[in-house]
Amino acid sequence: MSGQPTAVLRIGTRGSALAVAQTMQVADRLRAALTDAGADPAPEIEIVRITTHGDTSRASLSSLGGTGVFATALRDALRAGECDVIVHSFKDLPTAPSPGLVIAAVPAREDARDLIVTRDDTRLEDLPAGARVGTGSPRRIAQVRAMRPDLDVVDIRGNVDSRLARLDSTGGDRLDAVVLAAAGIARLGRTDVAAQPMPLDAWPTAPAQGALAIEVREADATGSALAAALARVNDPASAAAAAAERGVLAGLEAGCSAPLGATAAFDENGALTLAAAAYSLDGTRRVAASVTILAAAANPNAAAAAGPGDGAASPVGAPADTIATAGTRASAATSATAAAADAAREVVARMLADGAADLVPGTA
Repeated sequence: MSGQPTAVLRIGTRGSALAVAQTMQVADRLRAALTDAGADPAPEIEIVRITTHGDTSRASLSSLGGTGVFATALRDALRAGECDVIVHSFKDLPTAPSPGLVIAAVPAREDARDLIVTRDDTRLEDLPAGARVGTGSPRRIAQVRAMRPDLDVVDIRGNVDSRLARLDSTGGDRLDAVVLAAAGIARLGRTDVAAQPMPLDAWPTAPAQGALAIEVREADATGSALAAALARVNDPASAAAAAAERGVLAGLEAGCSAPLGATAAFDENGALTLAAAAYSLDGTRRVAASVTILAAAANPNAAAAAGPGDGAASPVGAPADTIATAGTRASAATSATAAAADAAREVVARMLADGAADLVPGTA
């Protein structure tokens, strides 16, 4: 979709209810941003549903390895010209850059916390010994075992609705609790769910959990109406926080399914705090580190709001993010990105010094 906008903007996504719901939210933002950027008329939106290896395989996430199982088919479709934009759950993306593609925007992040969901709002600490807790994430398995080693953790797959249904099923499929991402529950509008949010300081979640990544071909990342719209959709603080968390993942050479949690956030003074923890799969060991770094600009979103720059997209990723905009937005995002990279390097160094290499598969 280089140059002038076409009549239809094709947005690629996985076909699950959650993936489509979050992609529709991105589509609405892009349509509004294209209109603001002067597209006349604003293009129609076509949602292109793409099946990935992670969608078809019934193997556990730990056995799949996590790296790219939900992203490769989407990226192949983008390169082949079957769509103009693709939307990822940022936590599912490998940290290595993908040739010919750039992450051009990270919209404002949803709640990054995990939820413990039960039939009757029972808290994790109050579940009876032997209660069955379902999750397919090695990190969540380790965190549940660390807090409640007397529970039976069941490795499960499936979409949000199928996991929730197991709370009310009968027989061997019945679970007493499931661990889900708060962002997914919110994006699906499941306000009926009885859930216990887990605090990020005690229960850090997957790097970039709750964030979305909008990816385009390099040729579309600058100098086009689409690029201008993406710059408006991008949230610099969310992008930098996700980059810091993913920088830990990259620095430890860990995959998306590693038993690793990370959480980063800016305060009102522009200070970025990054904390991360690696776990043994049985939950008996934990290596953690944290650091706070002051970015050169204060709140990156407040600075970015002062001016939209020149309309170029802001490619972001981990660990070496770059910002391709100009003016106030560029300076805010660039300083935030530099703080994210510095924080990630410091946290990785501290964790490796404390033995994280023994806990995270693939760490040298």
